[in-house]
Amino acid sequence: MRKREEHIIEAAMRLFIRYGVKRTGMNDIATEARISRQTLYNAFSNKDAVLQATIRLLADRVVASVEAGLKNADGLGDQLDVIFKNIAIEHFDLMHTSPNAEDIVAGFNASSQEELEAGAKRNIEIIGRILEPYATEIEKNGLTVAQYADFIQRSATAAKYNAKSKKHLLALLAALRVATLKVTGGA
Repeated sequence: MRKREEHIIEAAMRLFIRYGVKRTGMNDIATEARISRQTLYNAFSNKDAVLQATIRLLADRVVASVEAGLKNADGLGDQLDVIFKNIAIEHFDLMHTSPNAEDIVAGFNASSQEELEAGAKRNIEIIGRILEPYATEIEKNGLTVAQYADFIQRSATAAKYNAKSKKHLLALLAALRVATLKVTGGA
């Protein structure tokens, strides 16, 4: 992604979080980014394209943060903590400090849902990679690594949206962590 597009996305993200996607227009984005409307339209054909790029940039940042955190994680439990922090806890915090952020985190329309699903797929691949050393144990429990990685990612995401409070979210993720350690025999 080029600097100009990233600058525009950062401006759009601020507005989406502050006002929501529905109440943010292309004029607002151009003004916030301090660029002309034509420059904005040269970079993005419409607000949906800006939103998709915003979700993609956030997904890229999540992956980068997870990868950086995994380098310092010791064992499966710590690795799961890194993943849960980045795919569930931080997004939960963002949604609860700025309710308008849900348009970005949960998706606003079909095209943003596709971007979110692409991001989820990347997370599933990372989870699968950390589960791979435990494939034998996972298979003894009647699952494949791919199935279990998908389950973990979707369970953490569901917890993020359905938790009644941050304390509840942390309890749900702790239960998922314990269950994963039991299934894998990991520590």
